[in-house]
Formats: sequence, C-alpha cells, structure tokens
Amino acid sequence: MKKTSLLASVTAGVAALALVLTGCAGESKPVVTEEAAAAVIDHTGETLNIDFATYNPLSLLIKNYGWLEEELAETGIKVNWVQSQSSADANSKLLAGAIDVGSTAGSAALLARSNGSPIKTIEIFDQPEWAALVVGPDSKVKDVADLEGKTVAAKKGTDPYFFLLQALEEAGVDPATVTIENLAHADGKAALFNSSVDAWAGLDPIMAGAENEGAQLIYRNVDFNSYGFLNATESFLSKNPDIAQVVTNVYEQARQYAIANPDATYAVLAAASGLTVPVAKTVITERTVIDINPIPGKKQTTLLKGIGKVFVANGDVASQAQVDEALKTLYDTTFIKKSYKDIDVKATEAAEAQ
Repeated sequence: MKKTSLLASVTAGVAALALVLTGCAGESKPVVTEEAAAAVIDHTGETLNIDFATYNPLSLLIKNYGWLEEELAETGIKVNWVQSQSSADANSKLLAGAIDVGSTAGSAALLARSNGSPIKTIEIFDQPEWAALVVGPDSKVKDVADLEGKTVAAKKGTDPYFFLLQALEEAGVDPATVTIENLAHADGKAALFNSSVDAWAGLDPIMAGAENEGAQLIYRNVDFNSYGFLNATESFLSKNPDIAQVVTNVYEQARQYAIANPDATYAVLAAASGLTVPVAKTVITERTVIDINPIPGKKQTTLLKGIGKVFVANGDVASQAQVDEALKTLYDTTFIKKSYKDIDVKATEAAEAQ
C-alpha cells in the first residue's frame, strides 16, 4: 500500500542521524535474558531496531507491508525487525539495547520502569482482553477458588501473570498456596495440554488457538487487562526524535488501515501466528479494540495504579514510592500527539473532499 510520505514533516537532516543503542548495567531488575543479549543488533548507526509481536497486530501489519522501510527509504536507515515472544521478552530486549522500540502490556511497562529500566511509553497500540485463566478440556477446575493448592503456568512480568495475581486476590486465594510455573506463553499452553500444570494464565492469540482445541476459559475480566503499550528507550527518543516521529506516524497509519481493512488484518495475524483466519478474526473482533485514542493518559494511569499495588504486595517492586515515581515519568506523549493530530487533520480533509 503506497501512502503519501510521512517524512515531509521530518527534519531534513534525518539521514545523518545515528541510532545509538544503549543498555542498562548494574540493575538487579529487570534482568537481561540470554536471548535478549544474543539478539541480532546492528550497531552501525544506520538501523532502527524494532520489535514485532503476535500480540501487537499493528506491528504485524507494518512489518508485512514494509511501511516503515518505505518511509525510511530516503534516509538510508534500515529497519531490523526482532520478534518479542512476550512483554517480559520485549522489556529484556529494550534493556539490553537489542531493540529501540518494543511492545508490552501496560503492566509490564510499569513494572520495568518501576525497577529502573529507562523506557518511555510513546503510544497505545490497542485495548485488548488478551489474558484469561485457562484449563484443559476435561479439567475439574471450574473457578479461581479451585486453584488453591494447584499449579498454574504464567510468564512472570507479563499481563497474564498479573491477571492471575489479581484474580487470586479477588477470589481470596493466597498466592503462596498456588505454585506458579514461569513458562513462556507457548510453553504454558503446551504444559496445559500435556497435564504438567492444572491451569494456565493465557495470552492471545495463543490462547484463542488453545480454546479452539478444546481448552476452557474459566475466568475472564477485561478490567484486569492493561492496554498494549508501545515503548522506546530514553536514549533512542533523545537522540533520534525524528525517527521516533516516523514510527508513531506509521503506527497511526496502520491503525487506520486495520480499522478500514479488517479482513486483511485477520489474514496477516493468522499468517504470523499460525492460527486459522476464523480464530484470528475472533481475536481481533471479540478480544481486541484497535479503534481507540492512542495517547496514554489518565485512564491508563488509573488502571495501572491498581496493578502497581499488586507489584508491591507480591514483591515484584520493592516499594510503592518506586511505582508512584514510575507512573509520573512513564509516558512521553510528544510524538503520538503530533501523529494523532496529523491523522485527524487528514481524515477531516478527506471527508470534506467527498
């Protein structure tokens, strides 16, 4: 899909900008995983390292259609796509400097920032109901209260993990009585089906595939799901604001495309995640809201305040003061406000021309 270039609004000297990647050393949390440290990184100063994830449908559209490459072609800057398997994975890669821009749940972004990771949320990519508690087809576990004394698979540092903790708290189940297996999302699904665990804190689109195979969702609560946050390292934003602007502009173009072309969006998600198109359609139409205000603000902060208390109670963050400070400094809305304004202007002009 050929679009009018977004680079007209970008400073003329952008081609000479260096994309410098920096990691964070000496911090106990979050931890840089071996996978993140081993990620392919281009340090030549001419590459944008950005993630794609099956839980971020806009990233899949942008990668599939080459829209970032198109917009950056005139600058000579290359685009290096790195897959994030989970929010925790994305946070680890951001911390390691393997990516400049990464996709996480809002809860994971707050967790990382609370523990010293130098990231900023630059926009909201969607509002998902992507986490739920899942059991096998023949499970005797019927509700959250039944999880006492059971084993549950959940990837720590991700929305499903914090969804589980919130659900246990609501049901009056002491988390200490539940054995949590720290498994990647796909491994959690596998463990559920081979009966290695009693339940799984699942994530779409993998969860939708499991449900299609007979798994049961025993507990859903959209209010326990945080938004999809697009984050960038502070060093990238300060040294390369023009490229950050291109990224947010392209993301907003992708949002408009997804809204106008749902069938294409289902197909791209299906191809990227290995799901059938009908299951991908369920993920997008029933458990994902893409047509939202992408500027992070009061609504997201109110939600994260509640989740932040869970961090402290569970020992994931040492103090409430760290969470409070992270909430004050997490968002950088500079780029998305300009992108969103430009999109609105273009939409108004197009409507008036009809």
